[in-house]
Amino acid sequence: MTVTLSTSPASPGTTDADALVIGVIQSPDGPSAAPGADAVGEALGDLTGTLTALGATGEPEELTKIPSGGRLPAGVVLAVGLGPAPAAGAFDTELLRRAAGAAIRELNGNKRSVRSENGRSGGKRVAVALPARDPAEAEAVATGALLGGYAFRRYRSGGPTADTEVILLTGAGNEAAVRRARVLARAVTLARDLVNTPPGDLSPADLAGEASRVGAASGVEVQVLDEKELAAGGFGGILAVGQGSARPPRLVRLEYSHPGAAKTVVFAGKGITFDSGGLSLKPPKSMETMKSDMGGAAAVLAAVAAVAELGLPVNVVGYMPLAENMPGGAAQRPSDVITIHGGKTVEVLNTDAEGRLVLADVLARSADDHPDLLVDVATLTGAQVVALGRRTAGVMGSAEEVASAVATAMREAGEPAWPMPLPAELRKGLDSTVADLTNVAPDRNGGMLVAGLFLREFVPEGVAWAHLDIAGPAFNDGSAYGYTPKGGTGAAARALVQIAAEVADGRLPGG
Repeated sequence: MTVTLSTSPASPGTTDADALVIGVIQSPDGPSAAPGADAVGEALGDLTGTLTALGATGEPEELTKIPSGGRLPAGVVLAVGLGPAPAAGAFDTELLRRAAGAAIRELNGNKRSVRSENGRSGGKRVAVALPARDPAEAEAVATGALLGGYAFRRYRSGGPTADTEVILLTGAGNEAAVRRARVLARAVTLARDLVNTPPGDLSPADLAGEASRVGAASGVEVQVLDEKELAAGGFGGILAVGQGSARPPRLVRLEYSHPGAAKTVVFAGKGITFDSGGLSLKPPKSMETMKSDMGGAAAVLAAVAAVAELGLPVNVVGYMPLAENMPGGAAQRPSDVITIHGGKTVEVLNTDAEGRLVLADVLARSADDHPDLLVDVATLTGAQVVALGRRTAGVMGSAEEVASAVATAMREAGEPAWPMPLPAELRKGLDSTVADLTNVAPDRNGGMLVAGLFLREFVPEGVAWAHLDIAGPAFNDGSAYGYTPKGGTGAAARALVQIAAEVADGRLPGG
């Protein structure tokens, strides 16, 4: 199933569609039409009375279906709640994204094709009349609608479902914003598809091949190192993690250069295509979602391609250290000592703390790129989920100002994030008696922060750096919500594009 999106300046009261989505706001007199839906209220008569009779209140993401009874070209009106009318006049963009996503998910959940009932072949045609008065609102609604229509059906035996055509009702002047929405939605879709792909079909070599394909299509330069080249380059972390698998590791380097760019940002994404825990084996239940342990690498690939397509005036380098963490006969052992790129040694006390090892290699390697900002993104610790839940990423950094600024950029992109500290007293837990440091501390408390402290050891001196732990947000094993489906979410892809844009215009790094 695919979702296509076009724009139209037409009135929702005259637009030919199978379903019409409108916004509903809460008011003292009951739920009423949001801006953009006035003509619908007039056509249906007493909209507030109808919504009230159906039990609607207008609370965010509440969905209410109203048959049009032939008073509109659309056979059904889907009213989605937007909460109270904003005091400043502009709606919160994340609220609009979620509203549009929830509406399209609901309409796509109906497997019957309304269009075929109307004598037209193909899938549904949905007109969206949510507030889209300016570029920010238009981009938000378009992004939410496209992402809400996502479905991963590669392994379904029932064949493809009908496509959905979305018509965004918005005025002239918002074309660039809608184009950006399409680019962002494609990026998130790519990341979701990669995360949802079973690990049997996505080895390190397979993911590297996908990176080469995406890079060629988007004009991004791609370099892939195999296991022999990794050994020659001294990438001991990636090699150690991957040595227990029959499918050898890879390192992908992506590069997008803009002729007018004055700044460079480096993204590094953890790419463990499956994480069994190695010899420090995970419980069986904990392995069921470990196909998502390459969500950071997927986000980096998607973001670099999107930055290139948008033509942002910033140089971007992306690293995807790829390995499968398996307990084969050649696997690394607890108490092994490995040498990370650049020479630092690590005593591996827990082979299930492997993501930080592959990231250490590329963080050290990034010194050659001379970045103005270095950002790594990883499904790194279960402690992140304990601390912040499944929707909010943890952000640590080389300085509190950097972590705070990056978290703000992520929230601006619609991705919940919260800055976290790197307490100095936790660093001593990584002291080793035989190497420069260990990969875990004996005290499990503060595990997300300890992982950040470990990574900080490999950040080039003087470089502004942020670490994004997306262990919870990268995979939704609960119910779908807003524009977020069950399964891979594409977490951090939009955030990284936002970060690149803010590096380009000087808002990042933040200190």
